Formats: sequence, structure tokens, C-alpha cells
Amino acid sequence: MTASQPVRSDSLFRHTLAERRIALVAWRLLTLQVAHPVVAAGMGDWSTYRAHPWRRVQHTMDSGRRLFFHDRDALRREVVRLERTHRRIRGTDPAGRAYTAEDPEVRIWVLVTLYEALTALRALSDDPFTPAELDRLYTEFRDVCGEFGLPDELWPATAADVPGYMDRTIRERLEDSPEFRYMLSGVLRAAPRPGRLWFVGPSWPVLRVLIARMVTTLTVADLPPALRERFGLRSGRGAALLSWAVHRGARHVMTRLPHRWRFRLPVTAATPAATRSRGSRRTRRRDTRPVRLDTFFRQVLDQTGDGFIGVADLRAMAHNVCWPLELSDEREAEVHAAFDIWWRHLEETMDTDGDGRIGREEFVAAAMAGVDRDPDHLAKGLHVAVRAMFRAADTDGGGHLCADEYRTLFGGSRVHPAELNQGFRELDADGDGRITEEEFVHAFTDYFTARTATAPGTHMFGRP
Repeated sequence: MTASQPVRSDSLFRHTLAERRIALVAWRLLTLQVAHPVVAAGMGDWSTYRAHPWRRVQHTMDSGRRLFFHDRDALRREVVRLERTHRRIRGTDPAGRAYTAEDPEVRIWVLVTLYEALTALRALSDDPFTPAELDRLYTEFRDVCGEFGLPDELWPATAADVPGYMDRTIRERLEDSPEFRYMLSGVLRAAPRPGRLWFVGPSWPVLRVLIARMVTTLTVADLPPALRERFGLRSGRGAALLSWAVHRGARHVMTRLPHRWRFRLPVTAATPAATRSRGSRRTRRRDTRPVRLDTFFRQVLDQTGDGFIGVADLRAMAHNVCWPLELSDEREAEVHAAFDIWWRHLEETMDTDGDGRIGREEFVAAAMAGVDRDPDHLAKGLHVAVRAMFRAADTDGGGHLCADEYRTLFGGSRVHPAELNQGFRELDADGDGRITEEEFVHAFTDYFTARTATAPGTHMFGRP
């Protein structure tokens, strides 16, 4: 289904999932998922959602579109993508238990909570599904999930079995944890301003506290009673009144709105113009590398947002390169291996105290010293990763990137599309609408070595 097509009226599951008011139970869905100890461990060890919560939300929305709002081929490609990503997520949790994201029981829990969120939305709105509608909803849901190839015996057999499945899992498998508590009440209090809310400006720190308080109160009120009881979460009369007013009010308002306002249809791209003109940018004689490298560290390298870069940050970067691309296992492994080489080079040349991490000032100073001292400095690490990025993004193997492939690599809420387009045009020196691998590598070289902001590569991510 494309952005111009309406939600299919013959699919109750799609129809319900596409309603904008599904956002009212989104945080409830996320906290239920994170309450599973394997999900919590995986997020704690592998996810960068603490530093980049909106990017994580966007990834989830993109994946949901491909799973539930496109054709069967797109669904199958997304299942392969998710399996490839989850294959790397494994480790040992804080209690010393081995975990893997490939555990079918865990994957079924994550999927069933999505179905349960749709039924909860209707129940909280005082408009529950009828038994016949629940059967239809669950049949459509299982039809999609059948592409995952998970064991039938682990699924609730029918819609009528889902409440019992939820209750048993809550009582027998879910665990209170720091990740659960942070998802419930902490992440929104620390979240950076979303690009779409550029207009709130400096009021965001105050606004996000108010939003976090309301979302937390609503989420606790809406969570299954068994989970509130098990985790000791209190929900008073005020919270119950908030839930009653929000859900019933949203139902009465949204169901009366025009179709285009009621439903959140899949879209291909849209990030509002968060960037404003900064006036004249005169070329200065001073060395502009420190500003660019500082920006690169904060906005690109420091994926975990802790003020340092380490192997986890480079691992997350490789993941984010692969995420929007449909790569084979071999191609994805090449990207991860290239980023491992880059990290080892960074560690060897910048981690002076051997603690396995590099600070921002340390990075800026060492990067400048490295390129000034050694002409092959970038070729030993950065260029390896850059070439792997290029080859991964060059989906047709033509030896060049077009504008769409370039935007797929570097697009996102941080950079305005106009700046990405301008960066692409500056790198496309001959104006043929494509960038070769050597032009791509040269652009990164410019970004790290040019002393003024006049070199084309200094604008490849937008202007710092």
C-alpha cells in the first residue's frame, strides 16, 4: 500500500492499527515488551534508545509499515531484515542468564503485545471488540505473523486464549528492571526535542517533564492489573479519571473526523523544516575542523549519548547503516567487520589510557593530529568503513550512488532534506546525478581534513 492509498476496509487489523489514537497505547505497548527480561537485557546492551529515543521510534514505525501495510513480498523482506538484525543480539543479562533475541518465546511475546494493544485500545475506549471481531482480528494478525515461522504451539491458539496467555506471561516471565522503569517514566524526561517540535524552542525541557508525567500516569493506569500488582505500581482515582477522559474523549472526537485525519497512513518521507537560515556564512581563515569533528562526534559517533565512543557506538553505527537497506547476511557482515576495523584503529590511535572509550576532546585532538602526521591515517580505519557503507548503499552494484541512495544513508530528523540535497549536489562535481566510490571517500576525507568550510565534503551531513 502506498501513501496515496486508503487503509484497506476489508482488513480489521490494518484498519485498527492505522488509527491515530493507537498512539494512546503506544507507551503501554513498549513498557509491556520491555518488562520481558530478554527484551530488557537486549535493549540495555544493544539499543541506543536512551540517547536517540525518537530514532528508535522511527525504526519501529518503519518496520511496522513494511510488516503490516505493504504487500507480501515487502512483508517477507522485512521479516528477513528483522531476523538478520536479531541474530546479533545476544549476551548475558545482569542476573548472569544467557539471552538471545532469536528466542521464539520472546519474539512471540513482542508480537502478541501488539495485537493485545489493539484490543486494549478499544476496551479502554468503552468500545470493545465483539467476540466475532476478535476472532477476525486475531486471524488477520496471525496471517501476517505466520511469515516469521515461529512454532504454532507457542502461540495462543485463538483470540479467546490471548487474555490467559497475557496473564500467565505477566505472572511467570515478566520482571521489574531498571530498563522497564526507565521506559515507563525516565526516557521521556531526558528525551531530546523531536524535529517536528522545532517551534517549542527553549521551552522543551519544561514541556517534556509535563508530557512525561502525563504519559507515565496514563500508562500505569492502562497497564494490565496483574502487572501493576506484580510490580507494585499504584494508580489512583486521578489516573483512572485521566484514562477515562482521554480514551473516551479521543474515541468520540476521532471517529467523527474525516478519514484523512483519523488515520495515520504510511508515508515515505517528511521531516518539517527544523533548520532555519543562519545568515551569511562567510569563509573564515581559522581552522574549521574542530567544529566539524566536534559535531561528528556528538551527532554521529556517540550513539549511546554518554559523552564517549566505544565499541558499542561503532556497532550501533553499523546497525543503522544496515537497517534501511535490504542486505544479504554476507553484505551485512562486511559492514560490521569494516566498522570493527575502524573501531580498532580509533582505539589504537586515540584511547591513550586504555579504558576502551574515547572522549570528545580526545577524539577531536587525535583526529586532527592523525591526519596532519600521517597521510594514510584515514585509510587505515575510516575509509574502510566508508567504502563498506558505499558498497552496501549501492544496491544495484552500479558503482555509484544516486540521490535517493545518498538520502537513505544520511537522512533522518537531524538533517533537513534541503541540506542533504545540497550536500549531494556539491559532491556530484560533474553534475551527472551520481557519486562514485572515490568521490564518496574523498568527501569524508574533506570532512576530516579541510581547514575551511569551502570544500564540498564539509557539507555532506548538512552544516554544523
